[in-house]
Amino acid sequence: MGTRRTNDPPFIRIHSLEMASLEDKSVLDFENEIHDVRGSLFTRSDGPRNRVLDSIKIVVLSNKINLLMVFGPLTILLDLMSDNHGWVFVFSLLGIIPLAERLGYATEQLAFYTGPTVGGLLNATFGNATELIISIYALRSGMIRVAQQSLLGSILSNMLLVLGCAFFCGGLVIVEREQVFDKGAATVNSSLLLMAVMGLLFPAVLHSTRTELQFGKSELALSRFSSCVMLAAYAAFLYFQLRSQKNLYVPVNGEESQNWNADDDESPEISKWEAIIWLFLLTVWISVLSEYVVDAIEGASTEWKLPVAFISVILLPIVGNAAEHAGAIMFAMKDKLDLSLGVAIGSSTQISMFA
Repeated sequence: MGTRRTNDPPFIRIHSLEMASLEDKSVLDFENEIHDVRGSLFTRSDGPRNRVLDSIKIVVLSNKINLLMVFGPLTILLDLMSDNHGWVFVFSLLGIIPLAERLGYATEQLAFYTGPTVGGLLNATFGNATELIISIYALRSGMIRVAQQSLLGSILSNMLLVLGCAFFCGGLVIVEREQVFDKGAATVNSSLLLMAVMGLLFPAVLHSTRTELQFGKSELALSRFSSCVMLAAYAAFLYFQLRSQKNLYVPVNGEESQNWNADDDESPEISKWEAIIWLFLLTVWISVLSEYVVDAIEGASTEWKLPVAFISVILLPIVGNAAEHAGAIMFAMKDKLDLSLGVAIGSSTQISMFA
């Protein structure tokens, strides 16, 4: 009993030390909270200005290819000061290349907030903005053949060059196992592409065989009817993607889903509204330069001794597909082959069925 009484004070002393340490921790936590509040008050006053500057630094100054943006203003100056259509065409193409790449970057940032399915659709849509804008200006200028060839070249570029580079680069990076993709998603896009080919083929066969009773009228009616069918089919495909199959491009394999979740830990560099604003600004600037491209095609063909068909089928789609090219390769190197297929084949489907 005596030893227990002598051992009681140390027990009380230890308890008092623990209470003192808890009080010190609470005081330190309270002081840290005060400092955090003060810091937030100081940073809140000049936050929007820093946010705008940071967004410009991230989007405009973060990539070496953005140095080519200077060719955009140089295109306007060169067109005003001289009549050299060849260099105007070259400068405008060089100015569009970084804009198309930044357009893909903005859609990738927006995809963090919308999910993989909507993100792939947005990437394909804004990636095709360059071809759509160039085709619209070509139609306004009466250059129907340029519009047709640029759209056809865009389909071939996405199906062959973009998808082939994605498979090749993905195989170089992911060497320990085979890359897989969803057969159902690829089959749906392939079926739509086949439908688009048939819609384009029937009026062409009717025109070449000259078997219609009223030459020209039946061909035009069939062409308009097939275009309406393709638009309705593409609208149904969008409904299928966005409503009934929201997880169309999410891997279902266990190992792949773990890699997917690990990659999804990446945080966006800009906010959702910043991405939307940049998409609008970049699209407007691309439309301005696209007008110079279309106006200088014939002059560049004469000065550089290049056929208009080569410029329309090869050069314009390569420049316009810079966003899809970079996005599809990046997704394949991250073992997201479904997204690469969604970007490349989805872009071709959108051009053939909608554009």
